[in-house]
Amino acid sequence: MTLTLIILLFAILIFVSQHPRYGKKPSGERLALIQKSPNYKNGKFENQSFTPELAEGYSFSKVFFDFLFKKVDRKTPSDTIPSVKTNLHELPIDQDVLVWFGHSSYYIQLEGKRFLVDPVFSGNASPIYGTTKAFKGTDIYSANDIPEIDYLLITHDHYDHLDYATIKQLQPKIKKVVCALGVGSHLEFWKFPKEIIIEKDWNEKIELDQNLTLYTTPSRHFSGRSIDRCNTLWTSFVLEANNFKMYLGGDSGYDTHYAEIGNKFGPFDIALLDNGQYNPAWKYIHNLPEDVIKAMKEIKAKRVFPVHNSKFPLSLHSWDEPLIKVTELNAASENPIPLITPKIGEVVELRNEKQEFKQWWKGVR
Repeated sequence: MTLTLIILLFAILIFVSQHPRYGKKPSGERLALIQKSPNYKNGKFENQSFTPELAEGYSFSKVFFDFLFKKVDRKTPSDTIPSVKTNLHELPIDQDVLVWFGHSSYYIQLEGKRFLVDPVFSGNASPIYGTTKAFKGTDIYSANDIPEIDYLLITHDHYDHLDYATIKQLQPKIKKVVCALGVGSHLEFWKFPKEIIIEKDWNEKIELDQNLTLYTTPSRHFSGRSIDRCNTLWTSFVLEANNFKMYLGGDSGYDTHYAEIGNKFGPFDIALLDNGQYNPAWKYIHNLPEDVIKAMKEIKAKRVFPVHNSKFPLSLHSWDEPLIKVTELNAASENPIPLITPKIGEVVELRNEKQEFKQWWKGVR
């Protein structure tokens, strides 16, 4: 009986793993290009600095046990997350704006072009649907709410940034995709035409048109959609327009790359920085709130949007702790930098440095 059960479970695992949502690892010409990258060593991509998945003094068994059994007060909100549903189809294209969808998904209009970054509208952020659900009230947008997109930007291939169900629904609306080396393998497997996929290594330049330039820049993270880790690259982006610059940080732990990017491209009018789903155990791959304060200074940001929060319970902190901590630490720091903290769906005016935001999380249980 036990042997039969083991065989059955193994068969289910094999069957599930064949689902296209798990993507496809790079091969052929794409793998040959990857192997030429200075960031690809010993059969995988590496960060600029040595980056263990867990910090010193932590074990996978302890982290796994805590994740399953440790009680965390208010890890998931009992209230519905407040939101404002802006009709993106009716936004005049000449308005330079940003609309956040929670976590690290957002829509940008800049210089007459539409960008969509790491969209996740399926309500799920894990390899198995239904196991890491979005907070109540955060999934107010679907693919039907998104207009035609000039550039889909993907920072890396983790499930909370590259969602198969969402990407397939959006596919007819996407003109071009920009991603890091290797990620195009998933997209081609999902029937995206090869000619619309732009794959780049770190420190590359893409001239989108005469008014817009995109640069790929380092981050400190990792990648992988299955057992294989780091066979695709992770990236941040610098988006430059006329008299305006944005830093799109993706997922990252703190490192020297913030100062390097700030010195090379700064100052930035807006920087979006990873602030949420952190833990001392994995501080090297996700900023702690105090790291965000250091990073925002080093990146030379005029305004900072702390993202990677308020949608999925991916760590062991209360759901609103990232926003509370970064707000308090910033206020107590020398020369605080204005924070952009909109509700999901609220319009952020990219060129309006005087726009103010409420601390909407206060009073939400």
